[in-house]
Amino acid sequence: MGNHSDGSPNHSGTVATAGQNEVEKFQDPGIPPHRLRLADTDPKAAKRAERQVALLFGISVVGTLIFLVAYFAIDLGEDSSIATIRLQNALLGVGTAFAMLGIGTGIVHWAKALMPDHEVSEERHAIRYEEDRQAAVRIVDDIVEETGIKRRPLIRNTLLGAVALAPLPAVAIFGDLGPRPDNKLAHTMWAPQDGKLKRLARDPDGTPIKAADVTIGSAFHVIPEGLNELHEGKLNEKAKAVVLLMRLDPASLHPSEGREDWGYNGIVAYSKICTHVGCPVALYEQQTHHLLCPCHQSTFDLTQECKVIFGPASRPLPQLPIAVDDEGYLVATSDFHEPVGPSYWERDMHERSINS
Repeated sequence: MGNHSDGSPNHSGTVATAGQNEVEKFQDPGIPPHRLRLADTDPKAAKRAERQVALLFGISVVGTLIFLVAYFAIDLGEDSSIATIRLQNALLGVGTAFAMLGIGTGIVHWAKALMPDHEVSEERHAIRYEEDRQAAVRIVDDIVEETGIKRRPLIRNTLLGAVALAPLPAVAIFGDLGPRPDNKLAHTMWAPQDGKLKRLARDPDGTPIKAADVTIGSAFHVIPEGLNELHEGKLNEKAKAVVLLMRLDPASLHPSEGREDWGYNGIVAYSKICTHVGCPVALYEQQTHHLLCPCHQSTFDLTQECKVIFGPASRPLPQLPIAVDDEGYLVATSDFHEPVGPSYWERDMHERSINS
């Protein structure tokens, strides 16, 4: 067997070096021949495609109108049923889908069926500012002419109608943003009312909880007493005030300075609202004393004042100071000392005002 590694030209394994043989260059095949579409040769087909494009733009208009009717005609009040809410959500979704898809598919069909589809190429040339500006103007004029929008008023008018109505759903949705919350996010129902401390109650029945009911290893989902009696804003208040109540061996807790009396005989209460994006922290690992948020797996260590030990949350869960009243019921001695839930623009300012 011959040695193919010595570079001898007599060997079949020789690798040619630069300059030994001139490499043959590939020829530019050029632009492929243009294939005419049916609309290019048949005026009836072109007219049919134009009507199809106009129909798609019309569907977009109808979709926008469906959204607006569903948004304004279906009134959602405090006593609205789940069926009514589902109906409005379905109509809003269908209306938005038709509004966006109508414009998108109409433009795509217009480009594929009616706009010129010739392939062109040109050589790159030196930049000449005035000449390039004039060339750019001519290109824009050519584009407008090639779209045929001047010759096809049906497409033009339906497109203008669809584009004019398409932003209206977004404008309508802005109305749901409501007034500025000001400092409402900084306070909850746990604040004492007329000097009376709020009892901790079971969620959802509202039964007050005694300290004797909370055994080591147990966990309670808690709401403020009186929440169920609210007629307006109940869900908003509950979203801020829900709490997890647990009892541990007091020796396993490590309260920081100033928080020694925020619990009672190993019983502690923390906000149930995750400080990441506001999901409910509903999983309690009894053996490790960890609270877990099921949305993004943020994990809080109960023995270290719910310090974040894993996940995307950036702050510990706020602690609710608690004590026991004369009848043995657990009560909140004050509101949270910081806003609950995820961060927002004014959070630091609100926290300073709470603790001032």
